[in-house]
Order: sequence, then C-alpha cells, then structure tokens
Amino acid sequence: MGNADLRDLAAIEEISFEEVAGSTVAVDAHNWLYRYLTTTVKWTSESAYTTADGTEVANLIGVVQGLPKFFEHDLTPIFVFDGAVTELKDDEVEQRRQQREQYEDDLEAARERGDSVAVARLESRTQRLTDTIVDTTRELLELLDVPVVDAPAEGEAQCAHMARNDTVDYAGTEDYDALLFGAPLTLRQLTSKGNPERMDLQATLDRHGLSWEQLVDVAILCGTDFNEGVSGIGPKTAVSLLNEHGDLFAVLDARDEEIDHADRIRQLFLDPAVVDVDPETSVDPDVDAAREFVVEQWGVDPGEVERGFERIEDAIVQTGLDNWT
Repeated sequence: MGNADLRDLAAIEEISFEEVAGSTVAVDAHNWLYRYLTTTVKWTSESAYTTADGTEVANLIGVVQGLPKFFEHDLTPIFVFDGAVTELKDDEVEQRRQQREQYEDDLEAARERGDSVAVARLESRTQRLTDTIVDTTRELLELLDVPVVDAPAEGEAQCAHMARNDTVDYAGTEDYDALLFGAPLTLRQLTSKGNPERMDLQATLDRHGLSWEQLVDVAILCGTDFNEGVSGIGPKTAVSLLNEHGDLFAVLDARDEEIDHADRIRQLFLDPAVVDVDPETSVDPDVDAAREFVVEQWGVDPGEVERGFERIEDAIVQTGLDNWT
C-alpha cells in the first residue's frame, strides 16, 4: 500500500517536541539513515565523504547531523536495524535493484553531458546501504552510546513490537506501514526541520470503524510491499468493502478475486518475526572518540561534522543526557 494511500487513512497530528520530551523512540535505522544519506549526497561535495580508496561514507555526516535532533529534545533513540528479507519481498527487492541500475545508467549519461542538476538528483536516487555504510554507522552509534537492536526481519516490525509491549514510547519512522505492524504511536518527521508528527493507530481504527486486522486487510486489497492490490480498489473503497464484508477473504469471495499468499501476507503484518529486548537507555556519548573515528579514521571533512558534534556536546550539558534512563 502506498504511503500516500495510508496517509489518507491515518490519524496524524503535528505536535511539539515538548509533548514527547523524555520519551524513548525505536527508530527504523534503515529508513532514518537512508533519508539522511540521500540528502547528504545531494547537497554535499563528494570529496567531503569519500575516502582515498573511493569508499563513500556519507552516512557518517548524516548521523552526526541527524542525532542532535534527538538529544536536544530529550529523546532517547534506540536504532533498530533490519534483519533477513522475507522471500515474499524478493520481487520488490529485484524491482528496486533494476530501477537503481537504470538510475546509475542515467547518472553516467548526465555526467557525460555536464547536467549538474540531473547529477545531483540521480546521485541521491542511486544510494544504497552498503555493508560499509551499515557497519560504520553502527560503530559510530556505539561510540556515541546510542542503543542498537538487531531485528530478525523487518526493522519497522521490530520497532512496532517494542512500542506495543512498552519497551519504548514510540516507533520512529517515515513509513506509514508502522500502522500495519501495529505500532500504537509513531513519531514521524524526525529527519525534517520543524515539529514532529504523531500517528495514532487506535484513532485511525476508530475513525474508519476498523480493527487492526481489518486495516491490514485494507492494505492488502490496495497493495503492499509483499503483493499487488486488486485492480480498481483504493483505500476508501477498501474500507467500505471491509465494513460491508468483514474481512479480506470475504471481500475476495464477493468479488471473485484472488491474492497469492494472502494469508501469509496477513501474518507478516499481524505476527511478524520479532524479538523481545531490554536495551540499556542511559546514554553517555564519547564525542571525542566519535570525532576521531569520523574525521581521522574515515577522513570525513571536519567542516561537515563539527557543528553536529558541538550540538551533541551542548545537549549533554543542557539536558543531562548522560543521566537519561
């Protein structure tokens, strides 16, 4: 189900950071990191984050620039990294790979013709989370004493699980699928300027007269990462059909339609692979070690990260960061 479709259904409100100060947030690390990565690549000179051997570590700039937003607003982030990709998502992964390869071809052509605008746009679209990017991100988070959790499968599902069992106060992601994975409350706009948005699962269900299971059925009818939807069914029609027929399978029977692996897809949202965790949430960043790691070890332009490190140091003093619990 597309993000635009889910946003049309979701109960979302803009809130102030003061309303969530002191909260813990399970952050979908890949979602958060990808947004900073593409922004860094688009607006920063490649030389600022490329090592002598050509390895790109724009992620290190993104992490240093992005983390202060949590620290300055007294939020404790717990970064959740994706695990294995479900086989039902193989087609989507392959489609994204093919699209990225096309973007890479377009990027080379744009460079050859000297089209700087197209180059900037396409460089951000060809970014992917390489092993180096994931590994260096994790090491930097460790130096900054930010908790990390490894999900067995979808990071977003793990974030939702942690919010459902009160390990954290919020899931943190820009992806509306957090609703489908059952996150009671989700914070959005954590990578943007301005105030965050709070997405409320129960308010969403109440608005449309649905159960959580029925909301998942609505998504499956419209199409998810794991399946194509039924032709001609959008979110409003899907809600009406669920209100009329009760569940996905009754709707499919009434319309004489089929969705491959429908029951398995349903369970991927309602009963995903997750683990119970109890991460340490007191944070005591070693900013000097983190600065040395980014600038000295990986050769990132100090001018691109110094202000971020200064903001982290200031937050430690102003919010008592090392006393968070």
